[in-house]
Amino acid sequence: MLSLDEYLREAEKAHGHLCAGQVLGVRLAMLGLEKLGIEDPRGKDRKRLVTFVEIDRCATDAISLVTGCRLGKRALKFRDWGKMAATFVDLGTMDLGIKDVSTGKAIRIAAKESSKKLAREMHPEIESKNQQQMLAYREMAEDDLFTKQWVKVELPAEEFPGYKAERIVCADCGEGINFRREVLRDGRVLCRACSGERYYELL
Repeated sequence: MLSLDEYLREAEKAHGHLCAGQVLGVRLAMLGLEKLGIEDPRGKDRKRLVTFVEIDRCATDAISLVTGCRLGKRALKFRDWGKMAATFVDLGTMDLGIKDVSTGKAIRIAAKESSKKLAREMHPEIESKNQQQMLAYREMAEDDLFTKQWVKVELPAEEFPGYKAERIVCADCGEGINFRREVLRDGRVLCRACSGERYYELL
């Protein structure tokens, strides 16, 4: 793994700016990897990890950068819970191939809300809240910044990176559907949009 400063330089370049969320995301991801014993997530260990992020903010870009987990590789999973938290699942500890659902060693790490107050106490001389938090989040002890929970995450086969299956065609719109995302309604196979879960409105 790289050092905190090295990751922060990479995060600033990739994200376009450095902010408190980037510092939190880098530290959070580094801690998750350390607890799982994953040393080279973007190299030799790149197929060992799946990461669930719970927020669509700056920290998520930093977590993706440190872990090497990306949406397009099916290794980054987004749950829109609005929490500065992520769960790291070590696929290397899974009993693959024996059952359809596999569970690996996993740790969920969340930023403590109290860290904001602690940042103000640590650096009252800094007026900018972002600058104050950026510096304090670099310096804070792990236990002051994060909560850690060992958790169980069940991953069905279709959630694994590299999973391959036949595409199914929606009976209404004719679009292809991947990875068991279809809905069976009145004996017809539909995509989620045609079954009523559409996030857009047709014009």
